[in-house]
Amino acid sequence: MESGGIDNSRKMYITASKLYNYTQCPHRIWRDEHGPQNEKSKEINPFVQLLWDRGTLYEKENIAEIGEFLDLSKGDIEERFRKTIEALNEGVSLIYQGVLKYDDMLGIPDLLRLESDGSVIPIDIKSGMGYAGTVDEDGGGKLKKHYAVQVALYADLLKRLGFKNNRKGIILDVGGNEVIYDLNEPMGVRTPMIWWEFYERTKESVKVLLDNQYQNKPASTSACKLCPWYHSCKKWIEEKDDLTGLFYVGRSVRDVLEEELNVNRIEDVLSLDTTEIIERKKKDKEYLKGIGESTLTKVIRRANILKNTKEPVTYKKITFPVAEYELFFDIEADPTREFVYMHGIYERSSQGEKYLDFTARDITPEAEKEAWIMFWDYIRSLPSDNYAVYYYSKYERTAYRALQKKYPDVVTSEEVENFFNPEKAIDLYTDVVLKHTDWPLGSYSIKELAVHLGFKWEDTTPSGALSIEWFNRFIESKDEKVMERILVYNKDDCVATMMLKDGLQKLFDGS
Repeated sequence: MESGGIDNSRKMYITASKLYNYTQCPHRIWRDEHGPQNEKSKEINPFVQLLWDRGTLYEKENIAEIGEFLDLSKGDIEERFRKTIEALNEGVSLIYQGVLKYDDMLGIPDLLRLESDGSVIPIDIKSGMGYAGTVDEDGGGKLKKHYAVQVALYADLLKRLGFKNNRKGIILDVGGNEVIYDLNEPMGVRTPMIWWEFYERTKESVKVLLDNQYQNKPASTSACKLCPWYHSCKKWIEEKDDLTGLFYVGRSVRDVLEEELNVNRIEDVLSLDTTEIIERKKKDKEYLKGIGESTLTKVIRRANILKNTKEPVTYKKITFPVAEYELFFDIEADPTREFVYMHGIYERSSQGEKYLDFTARDITPEAEKEAWIMFWDYIRSLPSDNYAVYYYSKYERTAYRALQKKYPDVVTSEEVENFFNPEKAIDLYTDVVLKHTDWPLGSYSIKELAVHLGFKWEDTTPSGALSIEWFNRFIESKDEKVMERILVYNKDDCVATMMLKDGLQKLFDGS
């Protein structure tokens, strides 16, 4: 976790945090240094603050347990840099918050550890998992890009400063695991580029943006709402009628369409001749590389719906299951802890409607398991062949499979799979909205769709990320008002899912 001390100088250093930010949003680097500073939010998103605080706390907890080390966390950058070099030359075995600096590069790894072969390995302490996704049976997994570029910077600096490093770093993760980041390894089966090359490309991209040699553009993505530039970039996208204002048009598709078709605005898409473009693609495989006929058709279709028809469209009639009980289902989880803290159900039947929650009130395995047990007790109380389940995204199913492996004595894998049987459990996003409808909206999130259908969240700032921050605040304070806010938010998500299902039903029925 990089120290905030680097802000003592206005020199535009390439730092670990800048490399991290670039992997999250390539535009943010330019905007942070050269963008309209009056449009940058001064308020830190509460969820982002939670992550920072958690990272700081986790770092302190680990440092308190590692034994003897040289603490260089205090003082200005130049003084700390001098002391770091002296300590490394003297063979100090472990350095905390040492400073590495060379030319326009600056890094502050959490730890620098002297290895038995004389090499120095940088270690960063992270409150997240060291691998992306799941870990395989051999204990390995996919490395995280944003972690890789950070430890690569430290390894690069060590080498440039004359110290031995084998292009390796370590992430000490939330599970207490030392995950080795071997930067000489390929990024993956489909990406033969080695991690070191990825780092060097990222570093060069950051450099030209910092130096204002190149100005890239904002793009609308799912991660934008946590960024202090969110409203500024959103304003730019709307004013420019940028292509990323269309659903599913990301930065890469936008850039190709702009470069090869001279399409700069959503309005421009409406004049494209699909037939002519497809014919040219058949003759030239490099033309519009990465954009197939299906993608191009969707872009044109959605531009027309957004600009002209302004009404949702259905392409295939879906028949929803008929059941006595309809369960509109949404969970709340903290992915940074891999902890599911709430299972929410809005139940609709001939007896009426009601909201039920099954909630953990502590961040402990016992509390998570108890909420999980209560949820399954409720499900088993229903007539097994007479209920239908509606949810929005694959996340619920993925989370439940993980919970089953964590607590196999609560429910069998067969029971979990039966609960998500597509004959009675409908993922409204993946199986219905995405495949068989289009909407006059730039986002197909449940919040955007439900609002379009007339639903209004009770909370003024509905957000899954904020729900996580609220839950962590509740754990600390046990303030029932905070818990009530989480419950209201989850209930609204469940009711919004019901409203979307009903709205879809009307669309399919043509009413």
